[in-house]
Amino acid sequence: MIYLDNAATSFPKAPGVSDRMKYYLDSVGASINRGVYASAQEAGLVTLTLREQLCALLGHDEPTRVLLTSGATAALNLALLGFLRAGDRVLVSSMEHNAVMRPLVLRGVRFERVPCDRAGRLDLAAAEQMLRERPRLFVLCHASNVCGTVQDAAAVGKLCKLHGVPLLLDAAQTAGHYPVDFGAFGVSAMAIPAHKGLLGPQGIGALLVTEEFAAQLTPLLAGGTGSASDSEELPPFLPDRFEPGTPNLPGIYGWSAALDYVNQVGVPALRAHELALTGRFLDGLRDLRGVRLAGTWELNDRVGVIALDFADLDNAEASDRLEREFGILTRCGMHCAPSAHKTLGTFPQGVVRFSVGYRTTEAEVDAALAAIHKMTK
Repeated sequence: MIYLDNAATSFPKAPGVSDRMKYYLDSVGASINRGVYASAQEAGLVTLTLREQLCALLGHDEPTRVLLTSGATAALNLALLGFLRAGDRVLVSSMEHNAVMRPLVLRGVRFERVPCDRAGRLDLAAAEQMLRERPRLFVLCHASNVCGTVQDAAAVGKLCKLHGVPLLLDAAQTAGHYPVDFGAFGVSAMAIPAHKGLLGPQGIGALLVTEEFAAQLTPLLAGGTGSASDSEELPPFLPDRFEPGTPNLPGIYGWSAALDYVNQVGVPALRAHELALTGRFLDGLRDLRGVRLAGTWELNDRVGVIALDFADLDNAEASDRLEREFGILTRCGMHCAPSAHKTLGTFPQGVVRFSVGYRTTEAEVDAALAAIHKMTK
């Protein structure tokens, strides 16, 4: 089998991830903030180390403001439902995922879509004009999970700062794949998962926040934290205020091991590998009839997500044939982002999405191209 669904979840995981998770389950077992014995102290130190690793990798300045969650969706929900109130006005790009849109609908806020072009690139002039009306928040998908187009987060951050509007960045498809810098981008909050470009396990993620954003954030969960246990109120300090309950310590150990690997190899090297494969894939599509690329052809403006719309095949049928006849695993459909598909001109048929990863090879890309050629003859 050829795995080309890394935008959904990376596979295989980084070396050492499963070993570290097994080590925790077999040899540590203790929770954090609940004991002073050696194994609990070790678990607490690994948890702190994970926060510090994320700060160093993502340009954040304070480990206590790295709030651990069950994933990027939970991080986005904490940011959106904890920050916004019904009736607030919010700006979103037209490329957003339902992990953003559904919480906004649930909260009952007024959202306006900043337009993107048919390649998925944000209209910065339109964004500046809409920011002049001082919305409560701007939410931006850093890279599209549908087509891989990367937005200029630093430029949007400058515009938001100019107009005094907080920026929430969804970095689900860029963290580990693309240089991400919380401070340089000027964001107020950023959501990340462990299991995509950061090569860790599912079931854990983080919300990175500024001090100002955290001060305006209402917790969505309440319960025991192991701290300030003489009070029935949530502690006022971070990260405890936003992390009640027993944390996902197998995930914490696994994610820390994954970040050791990401830092050892380096995001620039990981990106160079994925860009080389993406360029090879795009070159093989240029003269091909019967299939259309959704998104940008500009290699430096994308991550390794390639979205194809088959002209003479139903895209679900194409994805099924890729697996049955060629052993190539892809994802078809809407990708939980209907607005993105409307922007790209692929609604309602969707696309077949191929997404490369750190272990994808040139031979696998060539095999995918050969399969596409055979299917579009």
